[in-house]
Amino acid sequence: MPSPSHAGEFARNFPDIAARLSAPATTGPAFSKVDATREAAARAGCVVLYKGPDTVIASPDGTCAINSAHYDRAAPWLATAGSGDVLAGFITGLLARGFMPHRAAETAAWLHVERARSFGPGLIADDLPEELPKVFRSLRLC
Repeated sequence: MPSPSHAGEFARNFPDIAARLSAPATTGPAFSKVDATREAAARAGCVVLYKGPDTVIASPDGTCAINSAHYDRAAPWLATAGSGDVLAGFITGLLARGFMPHRAAETAAWLHVERARSFGPGLIADDLPEELPKVFRSLRLC
């Protein structure tokens, strides 16, 4: 199952990888968030979702996607307690509906931002599930 985490959770789960990510690049290319997430996914043997405005989703085979929440898709109010738990629940729901793990994480990450943008500032985690029908209607999915 995909494992969503933000920088602090990522560092607790993969301290050596997080240390490489925060180390300055003194030679060669910098070690990026994409590199870190791919390495974590390969090590853990599962999809890893590293949250942030630049959410990175990686599979053990190296497949990787980035869900950007910048500019007109910014939703800084997602940095609230419990929003990652809601994201994990949504991923789990998509898995239960037959989505493959990587696709479930990609879809949930995109919808997570859309639900937050739909609600706006002042969002708390409990507001996220209630926004899903509104987002689906805006996409003309229901």
